[in-house]
Formats: sequence, C-alpha cells, structure tokens
Amino acid sequence: MLLSIVVPCYNEQSGIAEFHKRTKAACKIDGIELEIVYVNDGSSDETLNRLRELMNDNVSVTVVDLSRNYGKEIALSAGLDHARGDVVVPIDADLQDPPELIPEMIDKHCEGYNVVYARRRSRAGESWLKKKTAALFYRAMTRVGGKVELPANVGDFRLMDRKSLDALLQLREQHRFMKGLFAVVGFRQIAIEYDRDPRFADETKWSYWKLWNLSLEAITSFTILPLKLSTYLGLLVAMFAFIYGAYIVLKAIFFGDPVDGFPSLIAIVTLIGGVQLMVLGVIGEYLGRIFNETKRRPLYFVQDVLPKSESDQSSGTDAALTNDTEKAFKCD
Repeated sequence: MLLSIVVPCYNEQSGIAEFHKRTKAACKIDGIELEIVYVNDGSSDETLNRLRELMNDNVSVTVVDLSRNYGKEIALSAGLDHARGDVVVPIDADLQDPPELIPEMIDKHCEGYNVVYARRRSRAGESWLKKKTAALFYRAMTRVGGKVELPANVGDFRLMDRKSLDALLQLREQHRFMKGLFAVVGFRQIAIEYDRDPRFADETKWSYWKLWNLSLEAITSFTILPLKLSTYLGLLVAMFAFIYGAYIVLKAIFFGDPVDGFPSLIAIVTLIGGVQLMVLGVIGEYLGRIFNETKRRPLYFVQDVLPKSESDQSSGTDAALTNDTEKAFKCD
C-alpha cells in the first residue's frame, strides 16, 4: 500500500524539518510505502530550500512549487492532485495535528472505512475567542448545511482511500471550502478523537479577517439560506411598513392626530434603504461566485514539480526544447 501525505506549506521554514522527522518516524509501518507531497504555496522565506533539502532523504518526497500564493484551500487541492497513494492523508505542517495518529487511521481504514477523519477533543494553544467562534461556526454549518453534514471540530486532517479521493478530485469549483468538499463525497466514514497541540514554531497565518472570509466561502458554497433569509427579511419589513402606515392613517382619521413628520419619515426611509443594501450585498456575494465559476480558470499554476518523474521528463522534452529556443531568441 502506498501512503501519500499531502502537506501545504506557507512560510514554514522553522518547523518543516521537525514535521518531516516525526512524520517519517510515525509512518514506519510494515507493508506501507511512504510518499510525502509538499506544496510550496508561494512562500516568501526559505521554505522551498528546506523542502529541496528534504528530497535528499531516503523517503519519497515530491515538492509541488506553485507559481504564487493561492491560499491553503487551493494548495491542498494541488497536493491532492499530485498524490499517487492508495490512501492519502492531508495534514498541516505546523504539527498541531500529530502525525503519530496516522497508524490508527490506517487501522480503521483496514476495517473497511473509506474516510477516517480526526475530531479535535481539545484545542491547545488557541485563545478563548477563537475556540468560541470556531464552535459557533461549526454549529451554524451543521444547521444550515442542508443535505451536507459537516462534522463538528474536524479539520482537513483525515485519511482518504483512492475511491473517495478520485470522487473529491472531480469537484473543481473555484471557491473551495475543503472541509465541506470532504463531506460532500460521502462514503463510509468514521471519526477518531485526539487532543490538538499548539503550533510547533512561528505563529498562525490565519487572522480573524481570513477566518471570516473562509466562513463566508463555506456558507455561500453549501447553502442558499442567506438568500432565503433576505426574502423573509424583505417581507417582514414590508409588513411592518404596511402596518405602521395603516396605524398612522387610522390615528389621523379617528383621533385627529396630525401625521408624523420629518423624523419618522427619515427613520423609515433609512430602515428600508439599509435592508435593501444588505439584501443586495447578499445577492452580490452569490453573483460574484457565479461570475468566477463561469470563467472556468485553472485552480492554480505550477512553477515546478520536483523530482521530475519519468512521465514528466518524456512528455516535457518538447517543452524543454521550446524553452531553449525562446532563450536563444531573447539572447539574439
């Protein structure tokens, strides 16, 4: 059995060597051949050089160097595209998810499960606010996700067999929320629980603003509930305006009270205008995603894949000649 470990990396120069060491030690299993696919997501530090050094190890290492920084979701997709394994385990390089859990995942897979995902029992090294917002997010996604059930407190760390991975790779949407896509494919799944460790080195790359945008990606990718809520909100405001208008008219007819003037008018116009802008914003979020999907651009571009496989070398001969010709032309 070939086991592929897929690791997206962005500025992980401080901890990548320790990650490689622990992963290699954890995956020394009889009957298992190990492949580690590192994806350099446009790192600005020495991450790429560190990954090249790891290629001198006696473990099969593939380095996918993307042309720029695409973000973790796209980098993870690139790694899964290049994984050759019978079973594949995506994992972060920060060692918050312990690679020592992989043998237990393989045992569960051997019991007949297509997907074995790791559920966080505790989250060390994270602030109270981040834990609370994460809990609220998973609770919201569980309720609004429709037919797709997103497991709570589960990240990207999981084992997938080739059947479930091939199904996942057919989903090529531009706005990618990988935790949701993992859930979409289904198949036989089981959870194993673990205690999440703090980061081994450096600080998290996820700011609250990035987490907020990821949450928007998740909600708009897997439910149209915000559009439905916008409709209900519009109906509610229209009903309120009708009732209030009837109240003003009846009060003037039966009690002789003058119609409320400028302040009430401004308040109503402002309320309705704010609701309209909010609803347009929700529609705009979905419309923007439709616009991006219709362009059908590739998810990513690859600067290089190391080492070159035999198929790459044979199929890339014409490309190499073309590059030499272009260089000569530029020199002339």
